[in-house]
Parts: sequence; structure tokens; C-alpha cells
Amino acid sequence: VQLVESGGGSVQAGGSLRLSCAASGYTYSSYCIAWFRQAPGKEREGVATINNEGDTQMADSLEGRFNISKDNTENTLFLHMNSLKPGDTAMYYCSADSYRGSACSARRSFTYWGPGTQVTVS
Repeated sequence: VQLVESGGGSVQAGGSLRLSCAASGYTYSSYCIAWFRQAPGKEREGVATINNEGDTQMADSLEGRFNISKDNTENTLFLHMNSLKPGDTAMYYCSADSYRGSACSARRSFTYWGPGTQVTVS
């Protein structure tokens, strides 16, 4: 299983970015997949998950600004980020594991990780 993120970059506050995570070696539709982020000097935090049934969960603090989606035909996960703030600056990672249904949660331990993509908001 391989995950590769893309779409990060530098953006001004109030701007938008769309992160992508391309997967190979397994089928997105059957996995729990998630976005995490880690800012310098801070612990990694869960951003959002989407399970095998397409149900999504978003961190409360990001609700209304961020959105997670996936394209099963392209085996690609997306994170749509709007109204970006300097506090959103972090390395963003996608991850995957075989949790199904309601067991899919950012509080779980994930097996597969991408190398990350940097998002900088100034």
C-alpha cells in the first residue's frame, strides 16, 4: 500500500487549497482513510476521516472550512480547505487502515501513511 499526497503550498490567509492523496496497492472504497496534520512543535491531530461507506467525520474546530471527499474510481482522497488561517500551517498527511463503518475514526491507530505535504498560510 502506498499513499502520496500533493497539493500543498503557500497561500495567504483567507485562501483555499485542495490536497490530494493518491493510493496504490489497495482499493479506497473498502478502507478507512483519513487526513492528519502536524504543526511544528505540536502533536499530530486528526483532521477528517471517510469510511468505506462514504461517511465522513471532521474535527469540530475545522467544520465549515474543511471538507473531505474521495473518488473511488481514481483511488484518490481529497481535503478541500477554505478560509485558511495561519494556524492551519502544518504538514498534512493522509493515512489508511482497514477499519470499517463506525470504527473508522481519527482516534484509531493507522497503518499506512503518506510522506506528507506542507501547507503554509501567511
